[in-house]
Amino acid sequence: MGKGKLAKFADMAANPLVVEYPYWRLQQQEFHLRGQWNDTFFHNANPIVLELGCGRGEYTVGLARRFPDRNFIGIDIKGARMWHGAQTAVAEGMTNVAFLRTSIEFIHHFFAPDEVSELWLTFSDPQMKKATKRLTSTHFLQRYRQFLIPDGIIHLKTDSPFLYTYTRLMAQHNHLPVEVATDDLYRERDIDSSLTDIRTYYEQMWLDRGFTIKYLRLRLPHDTALTEPDVDIPVDGYRSYNHEVRSTRTTGR
Repeated sequence: MGKGKLAKFADMAANPLVVEYPYWRLQQQEFHLRGQWNDTFFHNANPIVLELGCGRGEYTVGLARRFPDRNFIGIDIKGARMWHGAQTAVAEGMTNVAFLRTSIEFIHHFFAPDEVSELWLTFSDPQMKKATKRLTSTHFLQRYRQFLIPDGIIHLKTDSPFLYTYTRLMAQHNHLPVEVATDDLYRERDIDSSLTDIRTYYEQMWLDRGFTIKYLRLRLPHDTALTEPDVDIPVDGYRSYNHEVRSTRTTGR
């Protein structure tokens, strides 16, 4: 491991806005902030908003700047990337930001019923091979129901035509209310500026490569059964951030 990563891990361990709680500890005792985030960490009663897979934390910090009357928690397993957002939040003296380092698979262990108001999924891996790994799959929606308020909001912002299409079909199949859906966010008029003013590192990368950004906002009721749609969806024509765009056909442009 390089010295840069070691230094970042040391910074994360000392950062007052960062919570690191390994899975082995969860197996021994309940997470101490579960149901206590507002009282013990933020010291207010403001709504809690999560960004799942926050990466470098730009969106978590950007939203916290824009909405000081809400509390934002960025969640990711990769501490070296999350370091950027955590350092920025501390440097700016922000009090409505936290970062939780854990796997999203275990997210329901960290929050109590009705403790979270909204979720943001920003440029998640589309996981085209296995539905249960997609952060908008019914597998994860069932987990979100364990801590998201009834009819809580889920935001999806993505470059992936596959993930956008899958999520729309999943919502339609399960009769989930979709409030906004666009396959080209930056061409929409009268759109909430919080959707366009804040751009992550990877979002700018996709825009620079000519990809359109898709956005979907839905609500998640608690009183309906959830099942996966039985549909075939064309896969995206790219595999990773480092691959060049193969042709205009693969980008859909």
